[in-house]
Amino acid sequence: MTDIILEISHIAKSFGPVQALKDISLTVRKGRVHTLLGENGAGKSTLMKILAGVYPPTQGTITLHGNVVTINNPQHSRKLGIAIIFQELSLSNNVTVAENIYANNEPVRFGIIDDKKMVADCEALLAELGIPLDAHELVGNMSLAQRQLVEIAKALSYPADIVIMDEPTSSLSDNEAEILFAIIAKLTQRGSAVIYISHRMDEIMRISDDISVIRDGEYIATHDRQTTHIQQLIAQMVGREMKNIWPPRIGERPDASITPRLEVRNLSHPPLFHQIDFAVRPGEVLGFFGLVGAGRTDVMRAIFGIIPCQGEILLDGEMVAIRSAKEAIERGFAFVTENRKEEGLVLMHDVNMNTHHVAFQYNASRFGLINDRLEEQRTRKAVEKMNTKISSIHQPVSALSGGNQQKIVLSKWLEKTPRILLLDEPTRGVDVGAKFEIYNVIRQLAAAGTAIILVSSELPEVMALSDRLVVMRNKTIADIYSCENLTQTQVMTAATGVQ
Repeated sequence: MTDIILEISHIAKSFGPVQALKDISLTVRKGRVHTLLGENGAGKSTLMKILAGVYPPTQGTITLHGNVVTINNPQHSRKLGIAIIFQELSLSNNVTVAENIYANNEPVRFGIIDDKKMVADCEALLAELGIPLDAHELVGNMSLAQRQLVEIAKALSYPADIVIMDEPTSSLSDNEAEILFAIIAKLTQRGSAVIYISHRMDEIMRISDDISVIRDGEYIATHDRQTTHIQQLIAQMVGREMKNIWPPRIGERPDASITPRLEVRNLSHPPLFHQIDFAVRPGEVLGFFGLVGAGRTDVMRAIFGIIPCQGEILLDGEMVAIRSAKEAIERGFAFVTENRKEEGLVLMHDVNMNTHHVAFQYNASRFGLINDRLEEQRTRKAVEKMNTKISSIHQPVSALSGGNQQKIVLSKWLEKTPRILLLDEPTRGVDVGAKFEIYNVIRQLAAAGTAIILVSSELPEVMALSDRLVVMRNKTIADIYSCENLTQTQVMTAATGVQ
């Protein structure tokens, strides 16, 4: 009896003149984790959406359990035993965890939704998956990482032979990622196949059985994880060898005697965070690390004027009050938030318009009229600088891959060189090639004198790029380290409070 559960044969997909997939063939086996690896825009998510019934293929066949199938829609895909966890969340913030998980699948008694059974089923599912969430909690009150866990539970509330996970750890800290890896182990032990998409090479090498590489919509190769290595996979993925992903610092580290560009003293907003004290100098990259819920993002939002707070904020040694994001922008702040879909982009607008949402006035005449030609020229330069993959500057950003959307967010803030740049998870859901481009931008901005605060859940990333590292625990600062000779053990000890 064969263990092949799914065969994808010569799948292609076109969106008008744009060829997203050219010729993809894969074989997925029971009880194995099959990772799909490729750059942003390579076609990974498009292929998964075909399996989920969101898009029909332009050509090719899908064989499930030995039978050729046509997947008509997402409901049909679920009936065929395919569950998918999308990279972007599809939750309702104004209802509970239980109501989100069982949306359109609620238990009914006498024609009425049985709320008691729904909550009981939800609690049983969360316990089975090892997800520490409250079934009664409103999703809108939860962190991005917790919402991602709700999305995972929602997909697994249906029986599934094939579970597709598209960047499931992009919003998770190490603790939540461990919960996910335990879930994956349970799924494979009971014979389900997991199709896994991620840009985090360490986790790919940890959990994968088979790894398939696609590039520019075409199948490149499939490897057994035990007989391949990271450099080989990266070379196939980006079409070139990358020996060092961390670009070196440009110039000397800023002198500690220089007046800080930004200094905060006793910044507090109970219960979100309290007694925050730090300074960042021109040309310095100050990293922020902590477990989910430590308060890093809330501190950034307070500095940018989104959250009111107590305490003192000084710019170049002068006390200021920042009461809104508008005031922060006027003072030279830029803020790349962790949630690009809701806070970084207007999805229905095109690349050109999103690029100039903050700096549109720089393309205006002295009479206040926008110079469309100049604006489009600046957009093309921004696209070229960030190596953003688009079909047109008038393409809606909703049609771009997650990594290319992130490049648009960065381009928007870099239309005018910021004095202070707040980066909250800037490489979330971004491939290794695009990460290198973002890292280069960070180095260049620091060399130009921008003070940069980098929040990241990827410890190797934040340690490699930062001059100093702020570690948060329990809503306050646990310690601040120089990154020279700093070890991951030291950082994790400070972040967890456990030796």
